[in-house]
Amino acid sequence: MIQTNVSPTLDGLFQRILARHPDAPALLDPLNKSRVTGQAPRRMTFAQADRAISALAAHFVEAGLPINSVVGVQLPNTVEFVLTVLAAHRAGLIVALLPQLWRQAELTAALNRTGARAIVTSSKIDGVSHADLAMNAAAEAFSIRHVCGFGEDLPEGMASLDLALKNASSSERPVVQDGRKAALISFDVTTDGLRAVPRTHLNLIAGGLAIFLESRVPQGARLMSAFAPSSFAGVTSSLLLWLLSGGMLALHHPYDGEALERQINECGCDTLVAPAAMALRLTDADMASRLPTMRHVIGLWRMPEQVASSAHWTAEQARFTDVYLFGEVGLFGARRTADGTPVPIMPGPHGAPRDVPGTSIAGETVLTPKGTLALRGPMVTVAAYAPPLPAADSLIAPAPVDCADTGYAARLDRASGAICITSPPSGIVSVGGYRFLSQDLQEWARRLGQGALLTALPDRLCGFRLAGRAQDNARGREALNELGLNPLMSEAFRDRTIPG
Repeated sequence: MIQTNVSPTLDGLFQRILARHPDAPALLDPLNKSRVTGQAPRRMTFAQADRAISALAAHFVEAGLPINSVVGVQLPNTVEFVLTVLAAHRAGLIVALLPQLWRQAELTAALNRTGARAIVTSSKIDGVSHADLAMNAAAEAFSIRHVCGFGEDLPEGMASLDLALKNASSSERPVVQDGRKAALISFDVTTDGLRAVPRTHLNLIAGGLAIFLESRVPQGARLMSAFAPSSFAGVTSSLLLWLLSGGMLALHHPYDGEALERQINECGCDTLVAPAAMALRLTDADMASRLPTMRHVIGLWRMPEQVASSAHWTAEQARFTDVYLFGEVGLFGARRTADGTPVPIMPGPHGAPRDVPGTSIAGETVLTPKGTLALRGPMVTVAAYAPPLPAADSLIAPAPVDCADTGYAARLDRASGAICITSPPSGIVSVGGYRFLSQDLQEWARRLGQGALLTALPDRLCGFRLAGRAQDNARGREALNELGLNPLMSEAFRDRTIPG
């Protein structure tokens, strides 16, 4: 691509590392990738990754996707995800993250909401034909013009990206790599329903810096990411951390504990990014002897109200950083004290690192008059969460909005003045990293029929996972299929289904 750098972009960060260390290890696939997608694991240097990114970008250009088109991406935590995101940006496109466990109805709604022109997926993920899901969703989305995927046995009409990598094209077009341009769209569930949240390159870099600086990840770090890349937090805690450190990124598709531990040791990883519930359990497994190279552990909390009451971090060889996630609104990090206890979160601006005076402001926490927590700062797209405008004939000017309300109930501790997050947004249920409207769950239970059950089962990776049970009859089986709760959906969805 022909590039003119105006302000930092993700591809610009990658090009900076490429120029300095072209032959250094860059990307490593999960050891169990053959089970997840049926493909052999890849190991790539920065030079090899650059050639793959250029080939995929050329494919998007030759497919006729105009600059600033939206490309929906539904991929597992493998090398292909990283390559696709960087290739889309190199071609001047915008990436829309499509969570892996979304059903066809959710995919169609997201594609229509963003006016997506293309979908990128994998032939199969955990035994589920995501290629078929993408083709069916594309048939219902008027704007889709191109469907492509990785893997074997792709449906008729779906372009092979493996073939695009093999027969690398040199097609290019002029693209101004401007950090102020839209780069990513993620999706949040609020009381108003599904909400698309766009972000620029600068928003993404700000989120990555907040984690990178607070956790003290060193330059040239050897990262292991075991967090699904289907959200703002998933991208900033893996892709951005890798680009900012200029080191190596090893990926793990959740969850195989034995494969994860073996890959950490084989690759000499010194930094782990994982859901906090899983990361905290490392102290129960004699971490010093089993993971001798580990020095930094970053735990991501999808339910930030649980941080204050969480177990202490007792592994002396590594420091633990809590990352508070508030849906797609934003995040902030807090490195634990030397004795492993969570750090109190004070209201107002906070730097990164937050315990070093004079550092750049990473964000600000605000208590609203409603008793909820709001965020503002360079990573927060306030406009995406702004309340609806008043009627055109209203004589009252709308109040200015300069922060985004997370909906999490919060209060100030009288003794310390710290913020205490007490409960998640009203009407929203968070299970296994996915957010549901409570009214939708009630509707699902009704459709499952008399005697049906929807509940949250304990899960060592996600904390909890949604489970459903219906009567063993035609109506119950049909409802389970429609709701994505059938045992054929994936390993995760098998866990969500309790046979009737």
